[in-house]
Amino acid sequence: MTSIHVRAAVGLLTIIPAGVASACATCGCSLSSDAAMGYSAAAGWQLNLEYTYIDQDQFRFGTHAVSRAQAAAINDTGGEQEVEGKTTTRFVTLGIGYAPNANWNVKALIPYLDRDHTTYGESGNPLTADEVSGAKFSRLGDVKVIVSYQGFLPTHNLGVQLGVKLPTGDYGGPNADGSGTVGRHPVGFNSGPNAQEPSPGNLLDTSLQPGTGSTDLILGAYYYQPVSQDFDAFINGQFQTAVKEALHQAGADYRPGNLATVSFGLRYEANPTIVPQVQVNMTWKSRDQGALADVANSAGNVVYLSPGVTVSVAKNTEMYGFVQLPVYSNLDGYQLLPHWTVAIGLSHAF
Repeated sequence: MTSIHVRAAVGLLTIIPAGVASACATCGCSLSSDAAMGYSAAAGWQLNLEYTYIDQDQFRFGTHAVSRAQAAAINDTGGEQEVEGKTTTRFVTLGIGYAPNANWNVKALIPYLDRDHTTYGESGNPLTADEVSGAKFSRLGDVKVIVSYQGFLPTHNLGVQLGVKLPTGDYGGPNADGSGTVGRHPVGFNSGPNAQEPSPGNLLDTSLQPGTGSTDLILGAYYYQPVSQDFDAFINGQFQTAVKEALHQAGADYRPGNLATVSFGLRYEANPTIVPQVQVNMTWKSRDQGALADVANSAGNVVYLSPGVTVSVAKNTEMYGFVQLPVYSNLDGYQLLPHWTVAIGLSHAF
């Protein structure tokens, strides 16, 4: 029987890059990178560097794609509906893990994100290019720290997790009545009509800032098992909920919605040097809350099919690459969804 393995114990971390708060409820990378590299009960340190590219260019409502003109037409009847252009986010996430023994390990995830966002605002119909406002920034996101315990079974293939997401990324925006700015160094638009507005009217939405301003509790569990001579299977899950919000004042409050992720998949290990694999990643997100939240357009669920491969490139060093393809989505309101995402990682154990 084969076994899912790497040379340092890192446990499960079903990753949605720390600090993700985008125009789509569940469009962060939900890839399980620890499952991509394999699990282990070996002690030691591990460094992991992951690059994730997410291009949210597909405008959707419910379970189907819609035109931006359809959303803009709502404003013609006296409604209020922002018509977004696209959001492109590039994450570079540094993971630092340490396992003192076979039972315990701890891992920190430190994300840096580069984001481009465009919107027509609450424009009429037809939409025109001169209505487009753009924002671009590169900043630190919200850091996660996860502790895992996998000492329940002699095989160490069942584990649980407890972690925290810290409000290290900049956050905030205009308060509800537009009279002032709240948060810490919120990002503003740098092109188009919105960039010409006096502060705080020039600021990017709170949900698109580098961080959420919240301290979140993270609970997780994982299990992996050989299922034949050449195949290993895994399943993992994670739940994240805000327990403390920096934005909590009346008229200037924001709480990100709860997020749940479940992943399962297979690894083909006939050749330990090159390991093809496939994951199914499912995410569920509840609505953001507060005066600064886009409550109607922030919840939903998405299922991704994620084929990929892990390659051993040197002693104790592995690379992996995955493409995530959304095969089902059901989103509240009007949101942006990617046609695909890409994640590439490099891991070294010592």
